[in-house]
Amino acid sequence: MEMQQVRYFLSVARTLNFTRAAEDCNVTQPALTRAIKQLEDELGGELIRREGRLSHLTDLGNRMHPLLQQCFEAATAAKSIAAKVRKGEVPSLALAVSRTLDLEYLMRLLSEMHRSFAGLQLKLRRGTGAQIAAMLKNGEVDLAIGGPMGESWDRLESWPMFTEAFDLVVGADHPLAMRNDLDLDVELIRETRFLVHAGTDIAEFETDRLAASGISLDHAHEVDSDRDLEALVIAEFGVAIMPASAMNSVRIRHLACSALNLQRTVAIYSVAGRARSREASALLMLVRSADWSRRLADKALEHA
Repeated sequence: MEMQQVRYFLSVARTLNFTRAAEDCNVTQPALTRAIKQLEDELGGELIRREGRLSHLTDLGNRMHPLLQQCFEAATAAKSIAAKVRKGEVPSLALAVSRTLDLEYLMRLLSEMHRSFAGLQLKLRRGTGAQIAAMLKNGEVDLAIGGPMGESWDRLESWPMFTEAFDLVVGADHPLAMRNDLDLDVELIRETRFLVHAGTDIAEFETDRLAASGISLDHAHEVDSDRDLEALVIAEFGVAIMPASAMNSVRIRHLACSALNLQRTVAIYSVAGRARSREASALLMLVRSADWSRRLADKALEHA
């Protein structure tokens, strides 16, 4: 499979017109048609069905489209990184990350950046949603990754990465951890004392929903360190409410409670109209082309 074939297919999928796609790709229509036919032969079926001036994707074409789009974006990102490395400039990247996002989920991408940009200077900042939004506004960081920022700034651009639920987090020896429930009944925790991570902004889960379930965080312990929160959870000071991807260790257990209906969408953020450095552009492309559903599944298996 050649990237040229993939690019031609994506152009036809976007325009649904072979003539216009050929013009966009700056090739003749017969050359574009041949390349797509070769791709179809390799994938074992028709991807695009022509009907007069317009065309449409077949069932196979619809199934292959997101995979080929991801493949193309990853290849483009790799070429971009390689080209920028050859220029020999001193690279740097300022990145803000939500306090409740485990850096482990970003390490593969950061390692790729470290390998590709010799001498990369990484400036990593942590903060709440409001704090990292301020860092972006002030130009302190190139990009930010986290949950909702509670911002309505019209220059704030975002690209969703994944959506995850909030779990109840208890020590491995807590009575709730000994139960076999796949999904806890909210009645079991109504009288529980809670622990809340200060970095988990109110925008990331709605207290109104908790109140509707008979749960109040008015007297919850508040902690701003994962390490301290874990220690208090293990000591059974209370039950923590944390994103599913956060604070995973063998000393604690994450318990699902769908009745709470709490979730957040993690995204990568940038500022529209502001010139991006080559490093920021490369990381943005890597994040957007990553298969986050698979990455989350792999991490879940590691912590199981």
